[in-house]
Amino acid sequence: MVIEQILVGHMRVFCYLIGDESTKEAILIDPAFDFDKILSMIDLHEFTVTKIINTHGHFDHIGGNRYFIKKTGAEILIHKEDLCYLEKTTTRIVDFLRSGRETEYNLKTLNDGDVIEFGNSKLTVIHTPGHSPGSICLYGEGNLFTGDTLFTEGMGRTDISGGNYLQIMKSIKEKILRFPDETVIWPGHHYGRFPISTVKEQKHYYL
Repeated sequence: MVIEQILVGHMRVFCYLIGDESTKEAILIDPAFDFDKILSMIDLHEFTVTKIINTHGHFDHIGGNRYFIKKTGAEILIHKEDLCYLEKTTTRIVDFLRSGRETEYNLKTLNDGDVIEFGNSKLTVIHTPGHSPGSICLYGEGNLFTGDTLFTEGMGRTDISGGNYLQIMKSIKEKILRFPDETVIWPGHHYGRFPISTVKEQKHYYL
């Protein structure tokens, strides 16, 4: 599995391009901002993107959905509890301004435990509510993509609509930190000193 961590936009979002080496099939996690930067990485690896996965529905993580649907024909995958974010009027207006006329697309809603396959690789969905009701993490081959649930030095906000501090702490302690110590944490923003962490390092903050 090839992992490209792509820093995009003034909000320091991490978009991830993950590809299967043998088949060249790939997924995009949280595409937003800097579309050309993301496209150049796809072209560099000669990947075919078949799925776009949103770790949650906030605009800074879904802002490139429609653009990359047009470019790749990929389907959108998001947890069922955050589906409402894709349908908000403000989101649709910004989509139009950024990407032009609305495009029809295939949509699949996710649940805890679902397995997402691309080529010979796969990621498992872990529902981690707290930053938003439908926040998810994605696990595969010793890697955990945590969206805005957990950063390298901090966690996602819970003082916004849909946020819940007790829920996010439960998600971190009872789900994320139960993975093996060597599991690599790939966060949704570059808000810490380092772009990646490990479960072992995060235990120092939360246990």
